[in-house]
Amino acid sequence: MARPYWQGSIQISLVSAQVSLFPASNTARAGEFHQIDRETGERVHHQNVVATDDGDEAHRVEKQDVVKGYEYEKGKYLAIDPEEIKRLRLKSQKTLEVVQFVGHDEVDLGYFEKPYYVVPKDNAQARVLAILRKALEETQTIGLGEITFSGREHLVAVAAPVNEAVRGLMLYVMRYEEELRDPADYYSDIPESRVDAKQLALARQLIESYKAPFDASKFKDDYEASLRELVDAKLQHKKLPPPEKEPKRGKVIDLMDALKRSVAAKHRAPTRQEAAPGESRKSTRKKRKAA
Repeated sequence: MARPYWQGSIQISLVSAQVSLFPASNTARAGEFHQIDRETGERVHHQNVVATDDGDEAHRVEKQDVVKGYEYEKGKYLAIDPEEIKRLRLKSQKTLEVVQFVGHDEVDLGYFEKPYYVVPKDNAQARVLAILRKALEETQTIGLGEITFSGREHLVAVAAPVNEAVRGLMLYVMRYEEELRDPADYYSDIPESRVDAKQLALARQLIESYKAPFDASKFKDDYEASLRELVDAKLQHKKLPPPEKEPKRGKVIDLMDALKRSVAAKHRAPTRQEAAPGESRKSTRKKRKAA
């Protein structure tokens, strides 16, 4: 098992549990690109250099001499040593204090950023988390608090996991309000639209016809698979795979007509969600053609 990302305690009033946090997501991708020189094919490396304003030749800075700098004026920096940051006395460095609970549907999804597994330190802590988990499930709430890691303090949500394999809790790093752009900058020019009752009924019918239990295994990274196919072809000096053609779609102008056709089409062909686990959109299309 990987090393914990953070260790400390979750505290709710006088109730606390010792836990470890582990990233729940794996950001490693097979199709990772590097910068290379087109002529030689050699990898381009970036070095730490300092360029002066008076035109002197830039000089290299060794890794151990690079520290964090806080820009207090334009172009002026105050050096901050990592050890000085570690000495900051923030309670959230070792304790996640849940300060309030909110309903699941009260927090916009735009605030959620990254998931972590909350793993109890021992069996005694596991019993505490089991009680908290059940209480969160039954009240349909999440707990909000703050925690410090990766050189900054984060707003986080503690929630009961949907996945039964997770025997602890889930923690989600959230964005602070100032990190989100103002939606008025993007939606203020859009007029409020009148909702037609018949069109709404068809839209609801369309949604209901596509509803299914969530199964993450049915969703695969088609871009990653296509990239792997491209790399293999180039390595073996084979003909590159042709670009996939966009499916032809009939021109539908009337919304009501589009909704009716969509509902009718649902009963004629399987969707991506209905494909077998591990089956890509490409293979699903092949099956449709064969049929």
